Amino acid sequence: MSSDYRDILRQYWGYDDFRPLQLEIIRSISSGKDTLGLMPTGGGKSLTFQVPTMAMEGVCLVITPLIALMKDQIENLRKRNVAASAVHSGLSREEVLRTLENCVLEAYKFLYVSPERLITSIFLEKVKQMKICMIAVDESHCISQWGYDFRPSYLQIANIRELFPEVPILALTATATLEVVKDIQDKLAFRKTNVFRKSFYRSNLAYVVRNAENKEEYLLKILQRVEGSSIVYVRNRKKTKDLSDFLCKHGVSSEYFHAGLPEAKKSERQKRWTIGETRVIVSTNAFGMGIDKPNVRTVIHMDLPDSIEAYFQEAGRAGRDEKKAYAILLYNASDASKIKKRISDSFPQKDFIRSVYDALGNYFQIGLGSGLDSTFPFDIGHFCSRFKLPAIMTLSALKILQQAGYIELTGVQENTSSLLFRVNKEDLYTTKYSQDQDKLIHLLLRSYTGLFTEASYISEEVLAQRLQWTREKVYNELLALSKVKIIQYIPRKQSPLLIFTQEREDKDRLVLSKDTYEKRRESYTGRIQSMLEYAQETHNCRSKMLLAYFGETEAKSCGQCDICLRKREELSEAEFSNIRQAIRETLNSQSLSIKQLTEELPFKEKKTLQVIRFMLDHNELSKSESMLLKIK
Repeated sequence: MSSDYRDILRQYWGYDDFRPLQLEIIRSISSGKDTLGLMPTGGGKSLTFQVPTMAMEGVCLVITPLIALMKDQIENLRKRNVAASAVHSGLSREEVLRTLENCVLEAYKFLYVSPERLITSIFLEKVKQMKICMIAVDESHCISQWGYDFRPSYLQIANIRELFPEVPILALTATATLEVVKDIQDKLAFRKTNVFRKSFYRSNLAYVVRNAENKEEYLLKILQRVEGSSIVYVRNRKKTKDLSDFLCKHGVSSEYFHAGLPEAKKSERQKRWTIGETRVIVSTNAFGMGIDKPNVRTVIHMDLPDSIEAYFQEAGRAGRDEKKAYAILLYNASDASKIKKRISDSFPQKDFIRSVYDALGNYFQIGLGSGLDSTFPFDIGHFCSRFKLPAIMTLSALKILQQAGYIELTGVQENTSSLLFRVNKEDLYTTKYSQDQDKLIHLLLRSYTGLFTEASYISEEVLAQRLQWTREKVYNELLALSKVKIIQYIPRKQSPLLIFTQEREDKDRLVLSKDTYEKRRESYTGRIQSMLEYAQETHNCRSKMLLAYFGETEAKSCGQCDICLRKREELSEAEFSNIRQAIRETLNSQSLSIKQLTEELPFKEKKTLQVIRFMLDHNELSKSESMLLKIK
């Protein structure tokens, strides 16, 4: 059978053989075993479900969180004459229905679905009629509440499994601790533990931490020294533009990227960077997942990520062509207090969370005991402004409310307009309307079915054409009907959606359990601390530290990170420790110049200078205006 898989690999993808671990995972899933594959970023995870599906009858259901990733994989499959399609929130109801019916007819081999779509009635109705041969779950760490990127919508996957009890499930991720590995298998209802793990060690990737008071200047210095494509990560949207402008001003081709940009602009910028027209992309963590660019030479973090998992995945986008690449973290003393503040920002007090929930009900005019399944476009900026709420803490509160099961908040997406009548037929016909509203209601009822039972996608352009109105007039009339609660109208626009998944509760009756709040806060605090320890480490190999975090405790020193290189400069570990300790003891009682210190200590001058340089670079020492050294 292995030769058959190689034939498929050669025929459709043009490769002669598999990378390490790919074939083992393929054999496991093909034999009907639930399988978890842990492979580093760029390790070829998608082939582990694409190749075996081509040898099976039926459709592979692929669950993945990013629309951009779906589109990329579908485009790549279609280039290879493999039929694939997707169902996501950017499609009209008619497009969704057509795609699902084609899957029932087995016109597609791969159906990509966002996790949020799994619970929709139209999907559940049609998927039961499909011949599903495999369920593939990409970014499967999202299902674990102990993972760094937990998404409650992923928990719906286990319910889909119940519809297909004999169909094997393949879970894939590039980053998972031992705790998360166990949780993924539990949440996906694995029939038996079955994990394939490829070492996360990257022999071509050098991890570097640099202490930099002026990070912008240091970034420029790095990009001038190391040629090639680069990703520069920052924490907020404003910084993406400011830093990109700074680089352009200094002759480095750069563009910025964040989730708030229009889809067309994001696609254009990603394309220009991918083909090499733009050298540097400065981005928030919205950029990177599903990006398949092998020749990235540097990934540079200007700020500390929230976790080792996030850092490892983002850093791993460098050097996928297996040539020398660098993952560089710029750090200074102020970063420690900044990252610790994220704990209180990410887990605000419970009273604050309850206040945000109460404000939501008032904002959308939902009464106590009502609002179940109500869906609204949600402008968090306007919401925070109206209720005078701090934006970062409010977003965190919304995430906690989602984890507690009270709401669901989708990402920013291009939504097709939808409409549902909020009154029954009898009340609709006995209510008085303006002449224009009456015309519009009658046209809606003639043009769309099921408007009293389920929200349907509508087109303002089509309605305007039939009524010989402008699109703006249709929009305004629909808005007027929505305000008097005749219809629920969600206009098309780029916006998150907020869905009430329970009837509105009194805020004092909200249940924020220990698992939802205290345990998650404790877990988050631990991840923050691990990230801080990595940045502040001065003695142990960085690659060893990262691998140990993911359970690889027997790894050898990499020999190429900043710490390993420093150690190789003629200093043994014992010598380095002795000299550093002597410097600390000497400078604790007095400040000295570098020359005075080297004369004071009983070590070779060259070795003492190496340790002083290291301690200055890592913020352990500082220089006064008179050039005297002192302990920080």
